[in-house]
Amino acid sequence: MKTFKITWRGQRYALEAFSDALADHIDMAPDAISLLKDDTNAEDAQSDWSLEANFNELPDLVSTNTFAHDIAGLEPGILEEVPDIDWVAHALEGLGVVRIGRFVLYGIHDADKLPDDSDLIPIRIDANQAFGTGHHPTTAGCLTLLNRFAGFAPKAILDLGCGSAILSIAAAKLWNQKILASDIDEKSIEVATENVTLNGVAHKVKLLTAAGFDHPKIKSAAPFDFVFANILSGPLCELAPGMSAHVQKNGRVMLAGLLTKQENDVTAAYESAGFRLINRLDQPNWPILLFVKR
Repeated sequence: MKTFKITWRGQRYALEAFSDALADHIDMAPDAISLLKDDTNAEDAQSDWSLEANFNELPDLVSTNTFAHDIAGLEPGILEEVPDIDWVAHALEGLGVVRIGRFVLYGIHDADKLPDDSDLIPIRIDANQAFGTGHHPTTAGCLTLLNRFAGFAPKAILDLGCGSAILSIAAAKLWNQKILASDIDEKSIEVATENVTLNGVAHKVKLLTAAGFDHPKIKSAAPFDFVFANILSGPLCELAPGMSAHVQKNGRVMLAGLLTKQENDVTAAYESAGFRLINRLDQPNWPILLFVKR
């Protein structure tokens, strides 16, 4: 079977912005997208990144390159015919080892490349798992903020919309606490179950299939003093009243998955629900917001 690949090179955040736009463009959407970095030792470096879009049918190179330039100012990408391979595995293997504060993200193929430092917290995400790698700026941003809370010791923690459970794994290892994690998608919970087992925290992370706060075990575990919610701006706004009802006074809420242009709406929703913004991780396109309940 013939497959095709277009490769663009450039600044990391320009490629991320184009990747999101390309994935949402119905007429141009690829079958798989891989954001790869050439220098695995420089997570913060903006250059030396490439974006690979893989198609099962021959794409229109001219219109796709025009779109790339209009959205992110990218130079024309290169089209080539490639063998039919497992693009999920290819995407994750190209990311290598990434260090975010004390956290180190890696796949089994990079286990021998981990830094020799007992203070680091390893998080293993293997290449056969498609729901979240921790390399996306929203998850990486949450890990950056979470790293700053090493001395904080919450007792009741909820990972709302946990996806692959990377934040749950990180919190369980950082704080040596039990975590309640939920997601509306059953497949995500299956992958999360594999991940918590791989990382040796299955006894600490309780996984649930649930929509928002609609689960008896979530209600009985409330009120929470720390909640992660890395989802989308629309659901984040809708969940604001429920978040207020399930978070205790002075409890923290970390929100991600929103774009910069959506930040004002999300902030207004949470301020109306009784929260105050106390920290913001400023990164192009994908801010991370930290609120406290008044």
